[in-house]
This record gives sequence, structure tokens and C-alpha cells, in this order.
Amino acid sequence: MLAIYGPLQLVLSVVYFVMIVHIIMSWLINFQVLNLHQPLVSQIWQGLNRLLEPIYQPIRRVLPDTRPLDLAPLVALIVVISLRAYILPVIFGFA
Repeated sequence: MLAIYGPLQLVLSVVYFVMIVHIIMSWLINFQVLNLHQPLVSQIWQGLNRLLEPIYQPIRRVLPDTRPLDLAPLVALIVVISLRAYILPVIFGFA
């Protein structure tokens, strides 16, 4: 069981870190601290969007449209935290 639990925990930890970076970067872009006209910032932003869009898109279909505020990253982050901290340990008998 540990051979399955360890990699799943690692994948969820990496997804959690990437989501936190994406959320913080979106704040910095919205508050005009970062500029998308800079090539490095633009490439990182596009890469993060490509990685996380398959996670956010199904959530956006279910959530109501709150146009200026995107709640999909918040919901996805809560799901990842719940999976990592509560659901996986219970499923694998570590809690």
C-alpha cells in the first residue's frame, strides 16, 4: 500500500505547489506587479495555464458564472488539500 500512497502523495504535493504558484502569479499580474509583455513571465504564465486548465475546466462548468472572479482555482485547491490531508490517509489506513 505504501508503494501506491507515496507517489499519490507526491503528485498531490506537486499539484498543490503549482496551484499556489499560479494563484500568487495571477494576483501579481492583476495588481500589475508582473507584466505579461515580459517574455519569461509570459512563458511561465502560459505554461501554468496549460498545466492547470484540465483541472479548472470541469470545475468551471459546474460553478455559477462569477465573471470578474474565478472561483475554480479556490475549489480545486480545497479539493487537493482535502485529498492530500484527509481522504488519502483514510483510504490507505494511515489515519
